[in-house]
Amino acid sequence: MAGGNFTALNKVRPGVYVNVEGKSKTIGAIGERGTMTMPLVLSWGEPKKVIEVITGEDTLEKLGYSINEPQLLLIREAQKRVNKILLYRLNSGVKAATTIGNLTVSARWEGVRGNDIKMVISKNIDNDTLFDVETLLDGISVEVQTVADIAGLTDNNLVTFSGTGALTETAGTALIGGTDGTVTNQDYLDYLAAVEINDFNTMALPITDTILKSIFVSFCKRMRDDEGKKIQLILENYPIADYEGVISVKNGVMLSDGTSLTAAQCTAWVASATAAAQINESLTYKAYDEAIDAVPRYTNSQIINSLKAGEFVFTANHNKAIVEQDINTLTTFTLTKGSAFSKNRVVRVLDEINNDFVDLFSSFYLGKVSNNAESRNLLKNECINYLEALQKKEAIKDFDSKTDISVQEGTSGDSVLIETYLTPVDAIEKIYVKVEVN
Repeated sequence: MAGGNFTALNKVRPGVYVNVEGKSKTIGAIGERGTMTMPLVLSWGEPKKVIEVITGEDTLEKLGYSINEPQLLLIREAQKRVNKILLYRLNSGVKAATTIGNLTVSARWEGVRGNDIKMVISKNIDNDTLFDVETLLDGISVEVQTVADIAGLTDNNLVTFSGTGALTETAGTALIGGTDGTVTNQDYLDYLAAVEINDFNTMALPITDTILKSIFVSFCKRMRDDEGKKIQLILENYPIADYEGVISVKNGVMLSDGTSLTAAQCTAWVASATAAAQINESLTYKAYDEAIDAVPRYTNSQIINSLKAGEFVFTANHNKAIVEQDINTLTTFTLTKGSAFSKNRVVRVLDEINNDFVDLFSSFYLGKVSNNAESRNLLKNECINYLEALQKKEAIKDFDSKTDISVQEGTSGDSVLIETYLTPVDAIEKIYVKVEVN
């Protein structure tokens, strides 16, 4: 469905077009948050495809490793807050394989993880006309098939079988030759094309390449401004984006197990925490899960300069690494985008309103009701109910249903113009205490 911003009531495609501007002072149920996406170089899993990873599920089948293994470090960091990750494996490489007599065994997916697979073929102890064909990963049995010959074998989650004829016994033959391959900028562009059709709140780019950062920022702006998909992009050390849809992580953290994470690696957690944060929640002074220090630490003046530059900074506080201020990279303010737009809590509120309006209108109004006074009044009441629900959640304030919203027919018979005025609620971030001593 079409969406995005509008400058005049002249759109061609049916859709919901939303302008959010910093003037004065989201329909139906308030939407749920909690989905992020990121591209990674991995050693197992289906390449060049968006893979849905739900927090808490067993990752062994999809990704070849348990969630606690070092190869899934960034996925583990992302799962500390988010409900769902739309993961994209950038690389393909070569599949590991081996030949045992007439049987050829190939890893299901490309990558070095396939080299950790071993096959054991032995006579069945109860019937010497049959064979037990066992698949092991890291020496642990994953599956055993009892068959008479190669034709009886069925592919499993780790390997595929080919060949004909009799099976040959082996005490343990490893698959070999699996490689991860290399990644080019085109692989990242393929990721953007693949993920664009999915719904998500945030995107992490855990790399340092400046060219790719610029490309991803352009993608984010197109999604937000032209397509109406209010995502936020998390990069490392890229405050020049100067845009409310982009968060620039300044530094990294030290985890309690001694693992040191760079700013690029921390984009996974920031994307997760931002996606999971409620519309009435700020990440300011929130602790990075299981982190004990900021790496590197900065002085007071360095932190102040970083905040002024629109950088998302971690600071050390009582054996924790905390978010100094939940801000994005917007530092150039205008009449329609004031300083409030640099606060991610405010952006979350405005983005949620956009997303929820689009969901409700597309589901219940577009092409389904007449453009008359009765239907427009029904639509207005839906908007009021939604905005009042936001006000009860302390996401917005001072909303007056009698004066702060209007719903009227547009310049063409098939359009409706909704105008609403609202004030997002920011979090308390500065407390000044004056003590007088008599």
